[in-house]
Amino acid sequence: MAVGSTFDVERRRRGLTEQLRETGAVRIEEAATEWVVHPMTIRRDLRSLQQDGVARLVRGGAVFAGPTGIERRQALARPAKRRIAEKAQQLVPRGAAVGIDASTTALELVGQVMPDDLIVVTYGLEAFGLLQERPGARVYLTGGERDRRTGSLVGPLALRALHGFSLARCFLSATGVHPALGCTEPTAEEVEVKQAMAAVSAHVVLLADSTKLHLRSSVRSLELAQVDLLITELDPDDARLAPFREVVELR
Repeated sequence: MAVGSTFDVERRRRGLTEQLRETGAVRIEEAATEWVVHPMTIRRDLRSLQQDGVARLVRGGAVFAGPTGIERRQALARPAKRRIAEKAQQLVPRGAAVGIDASTTALELVGQVMPDDLIVVTYGLEAFGLLQERPGARVYLTGGERDRRTGSLVGPLALRALHGFSLARCFLSATGVHPALGCTEPTAEEVEVKQAMAAVSAHVVLLADSTKLHLRSSVRSLELAQVDLLITELDPDDARLAPFREVVELR
């Protein structure tokens, strides 16, 4: 391979790595247009980054597979998550119990101004810790085994605890949101707790930034028919939401 060509490959892969770290995802078609190369070239780049442990291939692109500590996860698409949290905050009911998952998008919601008589059930340790600082909040942590891959409390104890509640509304996120496949997650254990929380909730709100739209992870979770409202940082009339508009309410 020529020196110039080698330099171009290295520069492109550094750029793709930076995009994965900053936004959490790369779409093949969009990256091919940006870098003015064939989509197969981007696919080869992403395969190489997967071998390096930086990326994890999903249909249509790749998601970030580097360190997944809470600070790193929170940094991904942070402005979008804040906008989503601002929209979702208006839906937090007074005097009723709500569920919040272990996602960093839901964690942004926890950071918003909440009702003084808030009652929250969560399987996320970080969300529980933040909510404990609110003097008027009643917060319940499910218990269970902490999944290092997702940060969620999972397993029989978590499921048993969730089945003991009746929630007015729950706020969940997803690794990928597809108009036909619905929500997907990287682990079956994560899917179990999300499904359990949705099952005991009268109203299910899905929080997903636009980088997750059309992405697919390994395990199917909720169908969009089970979701009452999808909140993204986008305007509901945005063309990127067109495939979702007929299957779920948007905000």
